[in-house]
Amino acid sequence: MTARIDSLPHRRAIIDRRAIADDLAAIEAKDGAALRGATVQRLKQALDAGRAEIERRMAEHPTRGLELAAAQAFLIDQILRLLYDVTTTRLHPNANPTAAERLVLIAVGGYGRGEMAPYSDVDIGFLTPWKQPAWAEQVIESILYSLWDLGLKVGHSSRSLDEMIRQAKGDITVRTALLEARYIWGDTDLYEEAARRFNAEVQADTARQFIADKLAEREARHKKMGDSRYVVEPNVKEGKGGLRDLQTLFWIGKYAYNVRYAADLVDAGLLTAAEYRQFQRAENFLWAVRCHLHAIAKRAEDRLTFDMQREIAVRMRYADRPGKAAVERFMQFYFLQAKAVGDLTGVFLAHLDESFAARGRRFGLPSLRRRPRKLHGFVLDRGRLAIPTDDFFAEEPVRLIELFQLADLHGLEIHPLAMRAAARDAKLVDDIRRDPRANTLFLDVLSSPRDPETVLRWMNEAGVFGRFVPDFGRVVAQMQFDMYHHYTVDEHTIRAIGLLAKIEKGELRDDHPLATGIMKRLVSRRALYVAVLIHDIAKGRGGDHSVLGAEVAQRLCPRLGLTPAETETVAWLVRYHLLMSATAFKRDLADFKTILDFCEIVKSPERLRLLLVLTVVDIRAVGPGVWNGWKRQLLTTLYDAAEEVLRLGHKHKGRGERIAAKQDDLKRVLGWDEAAFRKLVKRLPESYWIAEPDDVLARNAAQMAAAGDASLSIEAEVYAERGATLVTVYATDHPGLFYRAAGAIHVAGGNIIDARIHTTRDGMALDNFLVQDPFGRPFDHPEQLARIKTAIEDAFANRGQLIERLKAKPLPRTRAEAFEVEPNVFVDNAASNRFTVIEVNARDGPALLNRLARALFESRTTIHSAHVATYGERAVDTFYVTDLTGDKIANQQRLRSLEKRLLDAAANREAPADVEAA
Repeated sequence: MTARIDSLPHRRAIIDRRAIADDLAAIEAKDGAALRGATVQRLKQALDAGRAEIERRMAEHPTRGLELAAAQAFLIDQILRLLYDVTTTRLHPNANPTAAERLVLIAVGGYGRGEMAPYSDVDIGFLTPWKQPAWAEQVIESILYSLWDLGLKVGHSSRSLDEMIRQAKGDITVRTALLEARYIWGDTDLYEEAARRFNAEVQADTARQFIADKLAEREARHKKMGDSRYVVEPNVKEGKGGLRDLQTLFWIGKYAYNVRYAADLVDAGLLTAAEYRQFQRAENFLWAVRCHLHAIAKRAEDRLTFDMQREIAVRMRYADRPGKAAVERFMQFYFLQAKAVGDLTGVFLAHLDESFAARGRRFGLPSLRRRPRKLHGFVLDRGRLAIPTDDFFAEEPVRLIELFQLADLHGLEIHPLAMRAAARDAKLVDDIRRDPRANTLFLDVLSSPRDPETVLRWMNEAGVFGRFVPDFGRVVAQMQFDMYHHYTVDEHTIRAIGLLAKIEKGELRDDHPLATGIMKRLVSRRALYVAVLIHDIAKGRGGDHSVLGAEVAQRLCPRLGLTPAETETVAWLVRYHLLMSATAFKRDLADFKTILDFCEIVKSPERLRLLLVLTVVDIRAVGPGVWNGWKRQLLTTLYDAAEEVLRLGHKHKGRGERIAAKQDDLKRVLGWDEAAFRKLVKRLPESYWIAEPDDVLARNAAQMAAAGDASLSIEAEVYAERGATLVTVYATDHPGLFYRAAGAIHVAGGNIIDARIHTTRDGMALDNFLVQDPFGRPFDHPEQLARIKTAIEDAFANRGQLIERLKAKPLPRTRAEAFEVEPNVFVDNAASNRFTVIEVNARDGPALLNRLARALFESRTTIHSAHVATYGERAVDTFYVTDLTGDKIANQQRLRSLEKRLLDAAANREAPADVEAA
């Protein structure tokens, strides 16, 4: 057994092997099948009772992860021993075995280490001295069938000693599993022979290759899992900073130094005593989380999804605090432990590097191309920036910032032992926060034209970043409990700074042509980098983080050395960093008052340029798949319109020129004669020409011409530039057309991300929908496109029960159910000169847009445009409406009635029969 299993308290309360052995010995059976059945039945009772006892302990001491993992391994050990004894003494007895008829049962992998979560696989191996004899084959088969009958998921192998050696040499996975092999039951001499041969024939003189293989395996696993330890739904076992990373350190230590237990890493000089305590604390916490995951799911589950996070936070007794929910506190501690695992990995690999790579290339690390001349007392150690003495930072604490500034300036990697010293001495930064030189060095790193993302991440991992900027330290490892943000606040911020640097260098020109061009014209470059740093710094404080963040900017910017003008710019950018995305995604950009209201806040072209770039990097740093062509188009449209107003003043002149230019371009593309084109222009309202991009204008014109006098035309085609499918409905206008089309698209499996509604001057509706599948991809198969068309035709012809079919549709993202989003309705009669603007916030769900549009139809309103924005589980749908006579809705009683209908629709409740439009 392992030390942890040996030290388990009250082991017999989990399972009493002697008592159960007596019960099994007392079983009387007429044949082997009956005996095996009765044995399995008794062992199943013991297994269930043992699991119940472990769950009781989990509820009583929810944070003792290592003890829970050892208890589960102990339970399985005893089950296997009891089963082995019955199988070899009663089911398949062998009174006089030959030298070949010997068998040993071993635990391998994590189970071999004596650690198991409640529903982990039981990884076992059977070893025989030579080729497997018939008796051993019978025993192995019987044991496996019994384990399967017990409901256990078994990973198994049966090998001779020669096969074991051959396979271990050829397969790193087999070698790793056998490295942790542990004796369970059977022939002890055979086990010892296997251990001796593994050490002599597999392990000896291969440590360097094993280390290289495990590190390569680790890199591949990290990339597969998102390559960040700060993803908000982490994999506790396989993710970066998870249990597998800790296990990899132990495997390497065991392989290279023959340590038996993790504590022996200290004696081997790979970790200090303090670092081992950090190792054990992280391991204990991660095991506790994993055991709770399995217990809740009643199966092997290692992904810490949103619904699990909330429940485990309760189980592990986290409580709400002002500005921070219990689940956010739990996850912040999780990410701090993941960070600790990363720190330990760096230190550990530094020692290995010194021991095993002294005469060759370092493990997967870049080589130095040039030798910098001025290192200000720092030294180079095989191409890495290092410190000459252990008290180097204590002598002059500003060096804690200079370390990272030099690494950035010269493109150097920092030696892990220097990182270890920086982490140890990080508290010294408290005394130099107001030191002008330290702030200059920090600002050099933050606004570096090279690679600020990498160096700031190193600074964060050493704990220096959060110490130097305490407001940033408050958001380190802080998650936001929603489906929109993929990373913790500090990781999101550092990624955004990295994106800004890449845009400035022109590396993202294809994705962000406008932002790339703007960067060259900026006057306030430093202010922009500082604004990106501060924009989310006040999250988790129980207030509007934009307002609170602006206050942080007023304090922090002068300390960093920014001028009063730069400070004012940064504070403004932080205060309004959500303004541009909110305006672009939630408002009608064809309504000129939208542009005027936006410009009233922005006021200057420089601020507009800064805000555009900040908005782009903020959205893109949220996570993969969040940025798309549709958002780029909306932001570009808003930028162009606002830039024109700020340049020309509050005039409609530029708007008319833009419409005329669009019409000239369209005429050239279509190649129509003058009369036909004038007829088209005459039919379409001014707002249409502003709202639609040039390529949609061309598609719409072709569709209208092809439809002729038909009362219905539906087109659906992939719109690659927007990462979506464009669905256009051209039909005789009638009440309810929009909500029926929206419902039909959902029935066909589509998710509407934008809708623009137009009515021609001769009474035809022209509605453009941008549609994606539930995973954010365009519909691109011909059968999918056909299904959308058919669904809309059926809805317009009243074929099939649309409402019933919608109710039967499952949630596109069932994880949204883990979140409470209280529906909210905001009515604004000042946002537009012509329309009443209604914004609905609600949890995203089946056919939300359809339900809201139907509620508006039943309230006798006319929808002129709809704008759909989704932020993870939260949907924000905005409608520009009038009453049936084309006027704004001003009557308060009617507005209250309309609000009630929309709230019921958002919550998917049936509206009361007495709720009628006034």
